[in-house]
Amino acid sequence: MPNHDDNPGRRRLLPLLDPTRGGRSAMTCRYRCADACAHEPPNTSDNAYFGDVVEAAVSRRGLLRGGAVAAAVVVGSGAAGTLAAVASSDADDAAGAATPPRPDHPDGPEYGRPVGFRPVGDNSLDAVVVPNGYDWSVTIAWGDPVLRGAPEFDFEDQSAAAQREQFGYNCDFVAVYPLNRRFDRALLWVNHEYTNEDLMFRGWTGAEAATVEQLRIAMAAHGGSIVEIERVGGTGEWRPAGGGRRHNRRIHTGTPFRVTGPAAGSDLLRTAADPSGTEVLGMLNNCAGGTTPWGTVLTGEENVNQYFGASTGITDPTTAARYARYGIRTTAGTDRAWERADPRFDLATEPNEPNRFGWICQIDPYDPRSTPQKLTALGRFKHEGATTALTADGRVAVYMGDDERFEYVYKFVSSGRFRGGGSDRDRRHNLTLLEDGDLYVARFTGDSPASEIDGSGRLPSDGLFDGTGEWLPLVVGGESAIDGMSVEEVLVFARLAADRVGATKMDRPEDVEPHPVTGTVFMALTNNDRRTPAQADEANPRATNRWGQVLALDEDGGDAAATSFTWSLVLVAGDPEDPSTYYAGFDKSQVSMISCPDNVAFDPSGRLWLATDGMPGSVGANDGMFVMPLEGDDAGHLRRFASVPVGAECCGPCITPDGRTALIAVQHPGEEDGASPEAPASTFPYGDQPRPSVVTVWRTSPTGGPFIGD
Repeated sequence: MPNHDDNPGRRRLLPLLDPTRGGRSAMTCRYRCADACAHEPPNTSDNAYFGDVVEAAVSRRGLLRGGAVAAAVVVGSGAAGTLAAVASSDADDAAGAATPPRPDHPDGPEYGRPVGFRPVGDNSLDAVVVPNGYDWSVTIAWGDPVLRGAPEFDFEDQSAAAQREQFGYNCDFVAVYPLNRRFDRALLWVNHEYTNEDLMFRGWTGAEAATVEQLRIAMAAHGGSIVEIERVGGTGEWRPAGGGRRHNRRIHTGTPFRVTGPAAGSDLLRTAADPSGTEVLGMLNNCAGGTTPWGTVLTGEENVNQYFGASTGITDPTTAARYARYGIRTTAGTDRAWERADPRFDLATEPNEPNRFGWICQIDPYDPRSTPQKLTALGRFKHEGATTALTADGRVAVYMGDDERFEYVYKFVSSGRFRGGGSDRDRRHNLTLLEDGDLYVARFTGDSPASEIDGSGRLPSDGLFDGTGEWLPLVVGGESAIDGMSVEEVLVFARLAADRVGATKMDRPEDVEPHPVTGTVFMALTNNDRRTPAQADEANPRATNRWGQVLALDEDGGDAAATSFTWSLVLVAGDPEDPSTYYAGFDKSQVSMISCPDNVAFDPSGRLWLATDGMPGSVGANDGMFVMPLEGDDAGHLRRFASVPVGAECCGPCITPDGRTALIAVQHPGEEDGASPEAPASTFPYGDQPRPSVVTVWRTSPTGGPFIGD
């Protein structure tokens, strides 16, 4: 039975994990990002840190002044906004590349609806915990059949052939795409970020001792899944569609991808297997993502460096420096040892293979025959996600974060304009929009002299920091803006180009998502335990920042194509009893504790939702999903909506466009140091071995309406 907890009391804390690992267990760090937090960050440029360059004003700019969201143009972005903005179709069921239908919501929630649930408390339960008046169920879990004829999951008898037809491992970004206007059938997209072989196989002693078949199982468990789902009765619960799997698809390391954009065919992308430099097999370490107004998936390849190594050392200094900037080993093999199963992961065999990963990928969920794309126009780095907004003149802007300490925030603006007519011809045009455009990186500055900051995290008298910034060009009008670097070099080595123009070093910029109505861009900065007191200022007021913060960015004139912006710090996360924390000016005695914000989303009522990654190690509570209203008397009143099981991260999250369902990806349950199939730290969700899963949460109470957050 689902577990519920309506106790809003302070908290029952867990033992803190190693703080040098970003709040995660050592096991998580090893498998997800090859211990990136335990190493020195690869950015050795002289560019200023965010905490060095931002001289924040102490006047409130107005993002939350008086409880009102700053006025801006309607841009139709984010999961809820995008799906609501997709062109309407009279077809009852989307097929092939047909224009996706827009669901009708005659009884949907009104914008600005207040939050009404009683928050769940911080806990250590090995379960999903939701408020009273809500329920949850597992929609799909690792190993469940996806393709027709796929076998049922058998933990004791796995195979690569079966895994290529079954739901993959650690699930992250989640999106829902309507299949009809009634919105009782839909497509579920889920990223599969990485695998943890310690928990997948009994007796695992390391990749070097693994069988080649085990390595291939792990390779097949990466990628993504498309699953047809159907609504259960008239509720907000969803399940895999009975008998309907014609759209179902598994993307994995053997799936062909077409390379698009200016770097397609570049010498930097050519290999022996692909001398044209235009076709890549698979995608790796896909973390967050986004949706487009034409109904496609955008999914970002993040920690791809861990999959590559060199059986013999790399001696060319230029090549070695490029690898180093992306954290790629040049003197040893990989911890995963995939080169034993496929030699392309050995730099000595294929020195360009790493350049073919680290991109934003576009996948059409409505056409199972379509070839996924790697979008080189958007630049190559550790992509956390990619979210869209329409500019004032109808072009498409894509916001992206490079998820590593002291890395950068990027923006792409398409050359072509979005067509919203709803015809198949319009959609075919829209599918090409992200192949050509301008790429920028952000520099954050301030408006007035900074007051003295000592790293303790004290805030100005009105409790708000803000400033200004600009988007620095990397590629504009089809030309490189970087002396000595071609367009192809700028895109393949975007980090090096951003170093050259003086972009601002940030604290692990992860999800960067525009509000679907106001256009304000919310940015999750998860944490940075390497910040020193000398680098602390109003924008980053704490040294050894283990808790993270959220920034809000407003483009000048409310136009996503603008090259300048203003910003505000709206959440300084951590224990509300800590005076260094800040919850958008709301009374901190009434808020839920949050730490390590990772992903952001919006519901049809315009409320901000946050998912966390690292709360067990930073504040001693399970990760979870939170909501924060942005207007009215309740603005800034952050509340915990859900808690995930032991050792798990809360990913996704997704609120369906009708406001009736929250989907949460429960990633790496039981991923704690020393855990194994013989001694699992979690038995979520079925009481035996832990299985990463997507769960749906819906309202069951007959009062207060059927909508999430009520």
